[in-house]
Amino acid sequence: MLPLNAEHQGQGKELVFLHGWGLNSAVWKDLAKSLSHDYRITLTDLPGFGVNNRYCPRHYDLDTITEMVAGVLPQRAVVVGWSLGGLVAQKLAIEYSAKIDRLICVNSTPKFMAEPDWPGIKPEVLDAFASQLHSDIGATVNRFLAIQAMGSSRAKADILALRSLLDKRPPPVAEALSGGLKILQQADIRSQLKAIRCPTLRIYGKKDSLVPVAVMDEVERLQPHSVSMLFPAASHAPFISHASEFEQALRSYLAG
Repeated sequence: MLPLNAEHQGQGKELVFLHGWGLNSAVWKDLAKSLSHDYRITLTDLPGFGVNNRYCPRHYDLDTITEMVAGVLPQRAVVVGWSLGGLVAQKLAIEYSAKIDRLICVNSTPKFMAEPDWPGIKPEVLDAFASQLHSDIGATVNRFLAIQAMGSSRAKADILALRSLLDKRPPPVAEALSGGLKILQQADIRSQLKAIRCPTLRIYGKKDSLVPVAVMDEVERLQPHSVSMLFPAASHAPFISHASEFEQALRSYLAG
């Protein structure tokens, strides 16, 4: 298995950033530039996305892409994962605990699909994305960007920002998009959260329609030693809509 490409900048404590479905590591560009004055930043595109779109495994599942991302992890890293990237980050903390110093999950959850007793994305929404993906990849990704910004007071600006950042890297391959969606549909690591030993910060947006704020209490029950932080006016991408507040929250947590 060929190693993924990764970009490094800055010096200091190791910070690794993982992006969400349909996007790439450019979403962290501004935050990484600012933090690189005090930290060593690693940005990597998930398998099949961005500059790693040539590295798409035949079996695109959570275990496989986690193993691939683990190959670019520095020692004693703080891993920051957003959305699907947060699912990978949690799996890294479970399977590669010796490498992980802290875990920061941004608008993520151990199980994305809703069940009667678990808040999440309605199955029919993910099914519709999977169905549309076969006929129009571009429209599907654009629709997903719109849902990510839904509820934000600056939704239009957020969508434009995400769209612009998406275009800064090569496009994802269809197999990675469909495989990533299947992970969002099927992955359930709730029973494994007790294996996470490192300090964990979980950041949520109150207006998030993909990771409902109601899941916060459920996750705290499963991982009682984690710390939860809520951005009251944010949707699914607080590091875009509330960039300065998000950076300050990260810095405060890392300094503690």
